[in-house]
Amino acid sequence: MLFNSARFVLLFLPVALAVFFMLGKGNYRRLAIAWLVAASTFFYGYFSIRYLGLLAILILVNFVLGIVLTRDFRNGAQRPWLLACGIAINLGVLAYFKYAHFAIDNINAAFGANFVLGSIILPIGISFFTFQKIGYLVDAYRGDVEEYDLLEFSLFVMFFPQLIAGPIVHHKEIIPQFRGSDLRLSYANLASGISLFVIGMFKKVIIADTLAAWANPVFAAAKAGTALTFFDGWLGALSFTFQIYFDFSGYTDMALGLALMFGIRLPINFNSPYKAANIVEFWRRWHMTLSRFLRDYVYIPLGGNRHGRALRYVNLLLTMLIGGFWHGAAWTFVAWGLLHGIYLVINHAWQGAQKRYGWTIGTGSAGRLFATVLTFTVVVVAWVFFRAEDFASAAAVLKAMIASGGIGRPDVRWAVIAIVLAFVWLLPNSQELMGEWRPAIGEVRVARLPSGLRSAARWLRLVSSKGTFALTTSTGGLVAVVLVGALVYQAVRSTALQPFIYFQF
Repeated sequence: MLFNSARFVLLFLPVALAVFFMLGKGNYRRLAIAWLVAASTFFYGYFSIRYLGLLAILILVNFVLGIVLTRDFRNGAQRPWLLACGIAINLGVLAYFKYAHFAIDNINAAFGANFVLGSIILPIGISFFTFQKIGYLVDAYRGDVEEYDLLEFSLFVMFFPQLIAGPIVHHKEIIPQFRGSDLRLSYANLASGISLFVIGMFKKVIIADTLAAWANPVFAAAKAGTALTFFDGWLGALSFTFQIYFDFSGYTDMALGLALMFGIRLPINFNSPYKAANIVEFWRRWHMTLSRFLRDYVYIPLGGNRHGRALRYVNLLLTMLIGGFWHGAAWTFVAWGLLHGIYLVINHAWQGAQKRYGWTIGTGSAGRLFATVLTFTVVVVAWVFFRAEDFASAAAVLKAMIASGGIGRPDVRWAVIAIVLAFVWLLPNSQELMGEWRPAIGEVRVARLPSGLRSAARWLRLVSSKGTFALTTSTGGLVAVVLVGALVYQAVRSTALQPFIYFQF
């Protein structure tokens, strides 16, 4: 059940909200939490009921291991092997479902073997909830976990807004909210959540899916061996660059908006990454919860920057290789991760040289503009490997981007690409637009909106007055948002539903 489907918008979500708030109004906190677990179970089972049992077993195993590891820490009797077993269980399940075919194919290619593995269907969202549970176990081993009950832990793993494609939430961020937040209907949260959801749906349906229709033919032509021109190559690369931007940020907005409707704030996961002036900043803005996980549970345990410059660079490369491989079972994802690892090494080496020698190159507004364009360009190059089905396809697109197949002619789509680029670089993002209402966990500046936009945004100031709606300002903003929502929903109804890119991870 996709967020942008009629079943979700018109049936699942209204029922989930209505029952939750009825239970919350009656102060039945445990029943309200249990209802969210049941709703999330239905949501996940709608994709594929066959893996509900697997998810339930993993939840129970990790819950029990977390309790044991927490008590071991308190008793001063830590057992590293037990933590290793827990991590191995989670990674083993992920490896089988996601990487078994990849391993068999490479063994066959390397040794001329003919091993055959039956069909394996990847459980949706497994990469995300695997990382969440590993982080929980590591924190339990370190003594950073309270003893949660099974119901709270189940909702931590299964909460449907973030179950499929993140954010990768931390137990300390979300479980206390299940315990302490007001479960009664908040019109302010509902209005803010609906606004974020509509913004995200617009990004996905109107922008990302349109750009996908431009990117896909270019990469399909590269796969087929068709000659590509300079403008073809860059159109495909830039279209996918913006497709994944609006697809993923759209999903993130929708997830945060859905959670906020229930009074739960998820962590910010996306903060205008294409505005970054270097690759370190890019990874502080792109898939922020994945970056946090890789830093806290991979890079730092590897040694981080504590053992000299050379080992720091090795740790960066290893961390990004793992991050690339996490995205998909293909060598192109490994190459994408390796490229970003190399970018990070170069970036840190450059920053170190600047400090040592007092260089001021790249400072000032002109320097930042140049650095932003350069960072954006190398990110685009890396996305080619991320999108291509194999290295030959990636090479074909990259060769076209350096005009090896001729220049070709631009068409009207390039005007749209220019508008989208200006949109990304110059306008505030959704978190900044909604910053006044604090819709998520994390610090984001509040955008200064032009008076017209600010007037349209004021409809969010919905307050509860004895159970009735009271708009503090013009209803024009409310009408505008409802119309946008209707337009987006009409687009959903009139086109084939396209899954989110990160659903496949």
